[in-house]
Amino acid sequence: MPWSAGRLRLLLALAVVGLLLPAGVSRAEADTVPPAPHGVRVTAEERVSGRLVDLTVESPALGRAAKVRLLTPDGWRERRPGDRWPVLYLLHGGFEPATYKTWTRESDVEELPQLRNVLVVMPEGGRIGFYSNWWNHGAGGPPAWETFHLDELRPLLEGGYGAGSRRAAAGLSMGGFGAVSYAARRPGMFRAAASYSGPVHLLHPRMREVWPQMEEAYGGDLDALWGDRFTQRAVWQAHDPHHLAERLRHTSVYLSTGDGTPGPLDPPDSAYDPAEAVIHELTRSLDTRLREIGAPVTRHFHTGTHHPAYGERELHHSLPMLLRALAP
Repeated sequence: MPWSAGRLRLLLALAVVGLLLPAGVSRAEADTVPPAPHGVRVTAEERVSGRLVDLTVESPALGRAAKVRLLTPDGWRERRPGDRWPVLYLLHGGFEPATYKTWTRESDVEELPQLRNVLVVMPEGGRIGFYSNWWNHGAGGPPAWETFHLDELRPLLEGGYGAGSRRAAAGLSMGGFGAVSYAARRPGMFRAAASYSGPVHLLHPRMREVWPQMEEAYGGDLDALWGDRFTQRAVWQAHDPHHLAERLRHTSVYLSTGDGTPGPLDPPDSAYDPAEAVIHELTRSLDTRLREIGAPVTRHFHTGTHHPAYGERELHHSLPMLLRALAP
């Protein structure tokens, strides 16, 4: 059957669009953009450097505005409607001075050539937000960090900032927990997750050794986060990657932690770190569970404390796995 001139023009236009898509952009993602929820909007956009852009996002889930740092890929400034890049959510740890600026301040992520075709999203996660919607003694409400990151920010970035549907998440400490917890709580949303010294087994008996220190550092009522670990056990289980391990059966997971003994990246005269030793056991426990169910897990257990230099090193080590997961 002869093709009409109109059909030929359409096919030619589609071919041209395909040729123009920049490296790392998925054609299949071009028309699958979810709308951002009502009330979510960018109120300020600041170019920090050649590739860094800071957004201020008004968030109903948090009841306030929050900051998000983007490390943008090559070609991003010249993007056109429909352009999409794979996304790495890079999550910061807890307490001071952890912020959305932490990864660019304490690592060389901005200089990594492997990320030139990836949109790296570094959102604010709260001083001790724990990448969770707070239980608030059964009342719910702000801060709802999971809702902000995955239901507000994600569609906002996919709608107007070139974020595609191929996603991975990684983080240090609290952020490592967040990366694996998000992947387990939202199966299929993330192709890979990496935890660097993250407390990834909340209900492990040794977690009780570090919880009082966290409460003291927080200076407030941490029962508002998930409730009492016994009375509200179901809430804790719903956020515990170890309890949710079956949901990670088809997700590539990278787990690393020090053993608490000062290692090669620690400052001179560093002391033994008992908190990292606890996190080491929590991480081993999740690793064992994932291996029992045949999940694709990579582990790297090493000497070292909770020093952020290990987070930078482990990001380097885990990048090949993360990038393989982000490939078309």
